[in-house]
Amino acid sequence: MREQWPPSRASIRGRSVGMAINCANRLISSLCIATPICCASNTKISLVLSTFSKLNLCSLCYHTPRRIRNPTESSNSREETLLSLSRQCSTIKDLEQLHAQIVQLGFDQNLYVVGKILEFCAVLGRDLMSYSEKIFEHIERPDGFLWNTMIRGFGSASHHQKALEYYERMREKGEKPDNFTFSFLLKVCGKLGSVMMGKQIHCSSIIHGLDTYMFVRNTLIHMYGMLRDIKAARQLFDEMPCWDLVAWNSMIHCYFHCGRYEEVLHFYTHMLQNGIQPDEATLVVTISACSALGALDFGSWVHFCIDKIELNEIVSVSNSLIDMYAKCGAIEQACKTFNEMKQRNIVSWNTIIAGLAMHGYGVEALNLFAKMVDEKLEKPDGITFLGVLCACSHEGLVEEGRSLFDSMNKEYNIEPNIKHYGCMVDLLGRAALLQEAYQLIQGIQTKCSAILWRTLLASCRVHGNLELGVKVQKHLLELEYHSSDYSLLANMYASAEQWNEVVKVRISVRDDGALKPVPANSCVNIQAKRITEGEFNEWLKFEK
Repeated sequence: MREQWPPSRASIRGRSVGMAINCANRLISSLCIATPICCASNTKISLVLSTFSKLNLCSLCYHTPRRIRNPTESSNSREETLLSLSRQCSTIKDLEQLHAQIVQLGFDQNLYVVGKILEFCAVLGRDLMSYSEKIFEHIERPDGFLWNTMIRGFGSASHHQKALEYYERMREKGEKPDNFTFSFLLKVCGKLGSVMMGKQIHCSSIIHGLDTYMFVRNTLIHMYGMLRDIKAARQLFDEMPCWDLVAWNSMIHCYFHCGRYEEVLHFYTHMLQNGIQPDEATLVVTISACSALGALDFGSWVHFCIDKIELNEIVSVSNSLIDMYAKCGAIEQACKTFNEMKQRNIVSWNTIIAGLAMHGYGVEALNLFAKMVDEKLEKPDGITFLGVLCACSHEGLVEEGRSLFDSMNKEYNIEPNIKHYGCMVDLLGRAALLQEAYQLIQGIQTKCSAILWRTLLASCRVHGNLELGVKVQKHLLELEYHSSDYSLLANMYASAEQWNEVVKVRISVRDDGALKPVPANSCVNIQAKRITEGEFNEWLKFEK
């Protein structure tokens, strides 16, 4: 019946293809209608390709050109078809099939078509860069876009030296760099952590007269921030005639990266005063700075601003708010923010579970985990299990902790790491199951961390198990010397009134050169001013 369709009804068949796109269960009908379109226009061809892609049948996309190819099809039409196919690529296999079509049709020297393939490789990153390099080497005269794409791809794939090598080759070939070239290179220098290379690229941008471009200037600020040169970044920022949102974000990110959280809050306020509305990146970094400072009041004000500009439905922003409220002690507000979210991801669940566990709401954390699993809302990951294991440890839920730990590998194919083992050792240690904790550490296949033995040693001291404590101390000595370990062991001997052993431990501290660690320091916010523990003590004396 299909063979009797006259060519004049091709438009009807084209509309039929469009109808099939909106109805996945009629795929077979779509295929039957599309197959005989030997003289179809490129619009209908693209429609067919898009249909297959939406239905996750990319392999059919690469058979379609062979079915629709005809001698009268123009070169431009074929080029458009190939570009349509390039947008449907999702795997390496798709890319290889498409590249074969490009070579077969003689488009392997078409810079626009090949550029789209290289751009696809650059977006996917590490796995495809070796393949893209082979494609690039067969291009006789690559243009600036192709050079930039290769530099960008290698930079994104963390092949930083390779990206710099392509820049050198680009210069040797006489290709003039543009503002995109320097933007990609400056990002590479920031990731590489090379101050010297970063300054060299900066000088090159000045020589080519591109350092004044807003795009390049913002990337320069970002690079110097990554290199922890705040002075240079701030100078570049101050020299700009005007500041856009990206410039403000770059400077805020610089301060955050260097741990100067007060300046983050100052710059956020200054940005609002200049009439710049924050975006997702601004808010996430600013809220994270509030978390680091424990600045609950400022964080609450940022939350108010978020509601006012109607950005409260952005998932990453809500996740940051939950984390901030939890770390600042406002767990009720964290739960409220979580419950008000219309959309959640695994980070949302992990953050609220960890927050509840941190504040001693272990049962509530486990209930949330059970809800997430039972309703198949999100698949738990390693961070999820870290939160629920901490919850079990704080609540003393030994059986639940064992069950969750065992399910990681068996049910979710998640290999426990040192932090998961640390939670289990802490859980068993709190429950006085010291021998089980010892056997758990002994059973770890990889090299054990000293923190696990140290956690068990602390539990041995709490429960007065001197015999096991001595064994644990020997394991610790094989890994590293630390004065706190000697102190724990000495206190255990003192509790058992074995004073001779206490003296021996003290002598070992002196002979082995185990020094006391540098004492920690705390800080609080008083009247919006951050002061250290020493300053706080002086303030208390003054108040008295």
